[in-house]
Amino acid sequence: MSAASSSAKPRLICLTGPTASGKTELAIALAGELNCELVSVDSALVYRGLDIGSAKPDYPHHLIDIREPQQPYSAADFASDAQAVVADIIARGKTPLLVGGTMLYFRAFLDGLADMPAADVEVRQAIEREAAQSGWPALHRQLQEVDPESAARIHPNHSQRLSRALEVYRSTGVPISEWQRQQPSELPSARFDLRQLVICPRDRKVLHRRIEQRFQQMMAQGFLQEVQELYAQPQLHADLPAIRAVGYRQLWQHLDGECSLEEAVERAIAATRQLAKRQLTWLRKWPELYWMDTDEQGNILPNQGSQHATSASISDPLQVALNYIGANPI
Repeated sequence: MSAASSSAKPRLICLTGPTASGKTELAIALAGELNCELVSVDSALVYRGLDIGSAKPDYPHHLIDIREPQQPYSAADFASDAQAVVADIIARGKTPLLVGGTMLYFRAFLDGLADMPAADVEVRQAIEREAAQSGWPALHRQLQEVDPESAARIHPNHSQRLSRALEVYRSTGVPISEWQRQQPSELPSARFDLRQLVICPRDRKVLHRRIEQRFQQMMAQGFLQEVQELYAQPQLHADLPAIRAVGYRQLWQHLDGECSLEEAVERAIAATRQLAKRQLTWLRKWPELYWMDTDEQGNILPNQGSQHATSASISDPLQVALNYIGANPI
């Protein structure tokens, strides 16, 4: 791609990393230096009332607090909403900066999704009623009969994905796996001059300590009381995507009497570490991603291997990011 053709495209910045890596702080710092607006890429931040446990930022982000917790929100919903928001930001002469850790949302926006059928509320509600009576594993067996390929990928207790797969088949007669093979001819990311960054502690022990410290801080800020308020709402239940979010799920289990508060906290910290591991698995496969490894204090570490392009002479994450983006070269 020539420099001229690249410069003719609008700039789009993507900043990601595992949970507790410092990406939100860096994004806010970048917003203070650049003519950009932040777009949240986080499956928990979309829900109203999920504040403490989702580490909801005070700085303005698009696509935060756009759903009630009883309203499911999918990767396809995000891709559609993000496209509209990004187009609006660019039309106003600013640069969109997508920041978050929900990798499936990033993929849906950048790589596109098959032209899936719209949601059918009546079919979805019928599926939820069946699940309440028979359990999600029974519905998973139904999916195995009509779409074994999808059933092999979806855990019997992953209610959101299982419900969507059955909904698509019942609405169209075509398995969702077949719809997913119909990929768009041009990737949405081809429309932009992309700058894609990841920030992450190089030492995984540092990341694990941050995860535990942040969760304990959330508890001190009243996370349990927040979940108790959600628990008291009759329209909410444990199978909703919002309540299945890491941290919320484990405290909900405590309120259901499944475990002590101490055990719920331990489970939540362990689940958050597992989430970070899954996020890193996604990131290692992400093409053209600029890595910024940090130490325990959050400073950038020198280049270590071809995957990590960080300059050895700069330790400030903001400066390194600005240099990579091309906004403030040294």
